Amino acid sequence: LRFCFSSLLEDRLLFTPLMPHMTVLLVAHLTAGMVDLKRHEKETLFPTATGEKEPFPSLHDPSSLELSVIVPAYNEELRMPVMMEEAMGYLENRQKQQPLFTYEVIVVDDGSSDQTTEVALRYTRKYGADKVRVLTLVKNRGKGGAVRMGTLSSRGKLILMADADGATKFADVEKVEAGLHDVNIKPENMAISCGSRAHLEEEAVASRSMFRTFLMYGFHFLVWFFCVRGIKDTQCGFKLFTREAALKTFSSLHVERWAFDVELLYIAQCFKIPIAEVAVNWTEIEGSKLVPVWSWLQMGRDLVFIRLRYITGAWRLESPRKTD
Repeated sequence: LRFCFSSLLEDRLLFTPLMPHMTVLLVAHLTAGMVDLKRHEKETLFPTATGEKEPFPSLHDPSSLELSVIVPAYNEELRMPVMMEEAMGYLENRQKQQPLFTYEVIVVDDGSSDQTTEVALRYTRKYGADKVRVLTLVKNRGKGGAVRMGTLSSRGKLILMADADGATKFADVEKVEAGLHDVNIKPENMAISCGSRAHLEEEAVASRSMFRTFLMYGFHFLVWFFCVRGIKDTQCGFKLFTREAALKTFSSLHVERWAFDVELLYIAQCFKIPIAEVAVNWTEIEGSKLVPVWSWLQMGRDLVFIRLRYITGAWRLESPRKTD
């Protein structure tokens, strides 16, 4: 009896250090949400220049344009016009120089409480709904959810996600396009080209507080340790996908908030999709929705949970399927 008791006690002592780890695994597994591809009926339609409603196409359909630009926007009535003027100016000029070049811009209003949708519709009325479409989400999903909904509604052979603040010079789309050509996209025509601000990091460190610099490096370490290796800047909101790569990655995306970029690239690396990283011109724009300390802590938590949820089988890589 004494032997049995001491054995049980030793086992308890050996098992005790594992308890916190098991608890984290359990929490990660039980709180895992599934891939949400459903959309409200209103989110299946876009308004034309005359105010009529027409259905969005599907990412599962064959491409009918060269480039789709997805612009996630949450309360961006003030910052978005500058970005849209720059983007439309570039795209229109490129089309004049290259008559075979075709494009669309899809502004995804992520449940805004301001006039974001109305501001975006001005460009629909100016350029037509074949070039500018507005997808207004019934409720806020988060940046990742907005980008996915826009991507699933796009027609382009190539699909670019670009932030509404215009922080990245839009003409740098040519740089990320060149990045796609530098990687092997055959035989399945899959590749991703990421705009990168890594070359600006030294300057950024010099202007940041020590605490914010510590958080930044801590975030980079968690990205490298848990999810994505070989990409210095996972968070730049300027990424270009082949249509096939977009379908493959966005079909498995679970995270709809700030850390969605990391899961996208994690999925891509799991599928062995080639990824290029290209330096782009970037300027910090006032009015960011990202709260530095709190948002980074949330993203840090999400990074840990992304890996654990795939390890425990709570999340799995999905086969592309049509949305409801």
